[in-house]
Amino acid sequence: MALEHYIRSGQKRLRCGYTTGTCAALAAGGAASLLLLGEAPERLSLMTPKGLAVEAAPEGLRYEGDAAVCGVRKDGGDDADATHGLVVVARVEKSPGPGVRIHGGEGVGRVTKPGLDQPVGAAAINRVPRQMVEAQARTVCAKASYAGGLEVTLSIPGGREAAQKTFNPALGVEGGLSILGTSGIVEPMSQQALVDTIALELNQAAALGARDLILTPGNYGEEFLRQHPLGGAPVVKVSNFIGDALDLAAGHPFRQVLLVGHIGKLVKLAGGVMNTHSRYADCRAELFCAHAACCGASRQVCRELLQAATADRCIEILDGAGLREPVLRRLLEAIQLHLDRRVQGKYRVGAVLFSNTYGLLGHTEPGREIIQSWK
Repeated sequence: MALEHYIRSGQKRLRCGYTTGTCAALAAGGAASLLLLGEAPERLSLMTPKGLAVEAAPEGLRYEGDAAVCGVRKDGGDDADATHGLVVVARVEKSPGPGVRIHGGEGVGRVTKPGLDQPVGAAAINRVPRQMVEAQARTVCAKASYAGGLEVTLSIPGGREAAQKTFNPALGVEGGLSILGTSGIVEPMSQQALVDTIALELNQAAALGARDLILTPGNYGEEFLRQHPLGGAPVVKVSNFIGDALDLAAGHPFRQVLLVGHIGKLVKLAGGVMNTHSRYADCRAELFCAHAACCGASRQVCRELLQAATADRCIEILDGAGLREPVLRRLLEAIQLHLDRRVQGKYRVGAVLFSNTYGLLGHTEPGREIIQSWK
């Protein structure tokens, strides 16, 4: 059944969907129920990490030899993508050893480059979906008083073909799709609706008398700010629309605007890219490489940077070469240059960069001064 949860985006009401990770967890629960309890549920349900309950009908629920198989069809809501409508299948069988082991089958990609959520060689099933799958399986084990182990193999029929429409090949995930999701829920993204929402939130902040502002692309930034509070300024999520948000802020009497974001997003600003969605530009590795070369990086280091799948992997390479500090300093200076060009003196602007792996990476000089003014 469709997820009946909506978000307001500008003037539009958009329906949310659920992730491939949620599908995998639901399917694993359905297959485990058939295998251990002999039950064929008509509906599968779970509570997502975001705190929203999701229900879905099982597809192809059946025995397959000594195993049980269950599928759940992906529903992307109003944010349909390459995975929308595909069925995520879980095959569950007993094993003599304890614990729940999760494997990737047909249509699930394999990691071939370092720096992603899973190690090289592993199935591209990210950490949170693995936790969700294991939790569903263990719930059924407890209900069935089953103390043995389970082998869960996830597959996505058609996933190999669908992956060619994604950025998986460029990221080093080969042979299929990734099973993803940190919240379990897909929030729809309509470009104009999102920009309208940003404008509305800026209007509200200004109407409440705010003169300072924090902009952040999304959930990672919000979590970083919860752990590292920088001041009492209102926080506005701007998704990939950095340039639009900076322009909109110029229409209000804000004095200072601090941009706080993950290095994987904000490094693109060092190249003047103000819409950070990968469909418009993905120059992360090239920017790291160019600035590293200016800091004396060897050809080998430059080659490794250009082959890196993520910004965190770039930081790891720079650490190995002893170049993190000078390269980040250059990148921050370039980011500040492009921020200043964009706002044209309408207000003071600065930036803070962080990584989920490495924590706070640094801030531009105006960013440091803005933070100091809040203390």
